[in-house]
Amino acid sequence: MKHTRRSFIRTATLGSAAAALASRLKAGEAPNISPRGLAKAPARPNLLFLWTDQHRGDVVPWAGNTVVKAPQFFAPLGEKSFLFHRTYVAQPVCTPSRGTIMSGLWPHNHGAIKNNSVYRPGVRTIAEYLPQDYATAYYGKWHLGDETKAQRGFRDWRSIEDEYRRFYKDPEDLKRFSDHYNFLVERGFPPDKTDVDDPTRSAIFSREMAAALAEPYTKIAFLAGEAEKFLHARSDGQPFILHVNSLEPHPPTYGPLNELHDPAAMPAGPAFARIPEHRVSKSARKQLENYRTKGYKNHPIANEHDWRRMRANYYGLVSMVDNAYARIMRALEASGQADNTIVVYTSDHGDMCGDHALMGKGYFYDASAGVPLAIHVPWLSRSRVDFNTPVSSVDLVPTMLDLMGIDIAGQVDGVSRAGALRDPASWKPESICVEWTDGGVPAENGRSRVGYDGWKLNLYQDDAPELFDLNTDPAEIHNRYTESSQRDRIARMTEEIYAWQQHTRDTQPLATV
Repeated sequence: MKHTRRSFIRTATLGSAAAALASRLKAGEAPNISPRGLAKAPARPNLLFLWTDQHRGDVVPWAGNTVVKAPQFFAPLGEKSFLFHRTYVAQPVCTPSRGTIMSGLWPHNHGAIKNNSVYRPGVRTIAEYLPQDYATAYYGKWHLGDETKAQRGFRDWRSIEDEYRRFYKDPEDLKRFSDHYNFLVERGFPPDKTDVDDPTRSAIFSREMAAALAEPYTKIAFLAGEAEKFLHARSDGQPFILHVNSLEPHPPTYGPLNELHDPAAMPAGPAFARIPEHRVSKSARKQLENYRTKGYKNHPIANEHDWRRMRANYYGLVSMVDNAYARIMRALEASGQADNTIVVYTSDHGDMCGDHALMGKGYFYDASAGVPLAIHVPWLSRSRVDFNTPVSSVDLVPTMLDLMGIDIAGQVDGVSRAGALRDPASWKPESICVEWTDGGVPAENGRSRVGYDGWKLNLYQDDAPELFDLNTDPAEIHNRYTESSQRDRIARMTEEIYAWQQHTRDTQPLATV
């Protein structure tokens, strides 16, 4: 039985690389399944959840990208995992998306709808559903409240951020600095920045300085070392969950591997460095004007070479992730726990990285809202299995817990997709939604419907709608909302958004004209 009736090929803007991927994902074909998993699932599965900040979905080898240098972690993980080529985050910005990935709730339900906000009372993370005998560890960027103390069911904690101190609620937390801060101080580095917004006006390491350090001193290398220690200790057989979240490849968009990729060789599709011809969203218009007058985070943007330079830097950061997470995978193997451990890789959102002459996140474009997703479950399969229908990060928590033998159906917004991993041919194509709730500019709020048939509809509170046919226009260049031939499609997809809002208790008003 085929896993999709109306699947389509979403070729990302990677030219021949995307075409190579497309040739492996023929429309209507069932996944290529060659399971060589273990005889049965372990009684107490572990979870190694590796993720990053701002990693777009087409900058991984399994997306057909032959330019990015990622041979140690990404390439081998892709060859043994379930791969979801059309994965969308709940909201394409850090805190709201992280809140969903950790809780299984939509941002409008978990309450952390803007950066540096916190969960509503009563919200639980994945760690808070686990039995008490599990070792629970969170290493890396948190961005859901105070950064430096263990919380939300995670008893083992390593922190890397000091730039959010002004948002801390408890004054006692201002007495502590991140573990990466202490790591650098112990090695003789002096802090370079006084945070004038910090009530204590403390000296910290700026992101700009941290990104300029040699690779062994970077945040991600520090996290890899701490994760190695944790995993070596798990040779004791204690079941565990370990989340590792790096800042990289998030800005400042440079690092020690800037020269690893040639800017001239960067993949560049039809939207690259091209100001959109259609009337883009208000948030995009504001950013386009900022880039024209100010550049991007100290990077000049005067010509296509400048865009290519930033994209090459970005690829170097992905390669640095590859180096660090390969260390973690080797430590997992050395612990003797690899056969008992689910391994996940994903990100909290993507990066425009020059497409539509934009950088960063905050848009419904696939480059911003789409992320990589690989799930390796050694007792189900040790071969590559490709899925090419939309999935949402809201489903990650219930799926992981289901694979670990814990059923939370009905307790969260997401649903478990473990059944599709156990029997990929049973997957039924679905459409999904992405939301944008701006705590500061409500007029820019919006909801996006990503159809399994390859169409995307974006509606906003106070902005012009957008309709894209990703089948023929994967770069999202041609807005077809005003075409009379699309009225029936627009009406149907609009009703689907309204139905989703009712089902998820979303009260966001949306304009349709």
